Amino acid sequence: MGKNIVAIVQARMGASRLPGKVMLSLHGMPILKWVFQRTQKTKSINGTIFAIPDNKDNDSLNEYLNQIGARVYRGSEDDLVRRFYMTAKYVNATHVVRICADNPFVSGAEVDRLVQFYLESNCDYAYNHIPKNNRYPNGIGAEIVSFQVLQNINEEARNPDHREHVFNFIWAHPEQFEILTFDPADKRLACPDIKLDIDTRQDYEKLCRMNVNIEMEACEIVAAAKALK
Repeated sequence: MGKNIVAIVQARMGASRLPGKVMLSLHGMPILKWVFQRTQKTKSINGTIFAIPDNKDNDSLNEYLNQIGARVYRGSEDDLVRRFYMTAKYVNATHVVRICADNPFVSGAEVDRLVQFYLESNCDYAYNHIPKNNRYPNGIGAEIVSFQVLQNINEEARNPDHREHVFNFIWAHPEQFEILTFDPADKRLACPDIKLDIDTRQDYEKLCRMNVNIEMEACEIVAAAKALK
């Protein structure tokens, strides 16, 4: 059977620190549209699907995603592992690339590098979305596992903290999983001090001040972030 590598974007309206952040306007369009459109630029992914909660609070999110032509799977708000797992199962994914809905500057090219690295290294989990043991900025990459690893997490994770965040179980059990990362090939991206994800109102306001557009390459976005300093 061939590989079916699917990007799953987990999104919801109820973020604790900045509610509704995925629908905030960034340079004229919702953050979620940035994520969707930029994820579409990947060459190694067979499709993208949004995993959102199945409660009324997220009906407007579902409506917007349908409007822009995105695929959606709805599941548990609190048990994120199960929502993620059921989404992967729904699309018959052999591998899943997790993309954060609060990373508007996710780079298709850097996600492709992640997939290539993962397939060549034969590890359990690889990432380049955060500057942990690598020199990537925060917010332009992603994470990847096989469906089998995701199924393992769904079956074994019991701690509530390990159900609220998809890959916390992996980080809590490094003896069970081979975790790998890598540095960006383009030295212009080697800026681990730059934060491009949105957790707080301050993060959002900073990104709004950046001179960027949705078509920009990762190096241009990092340069725009540097220009604010």
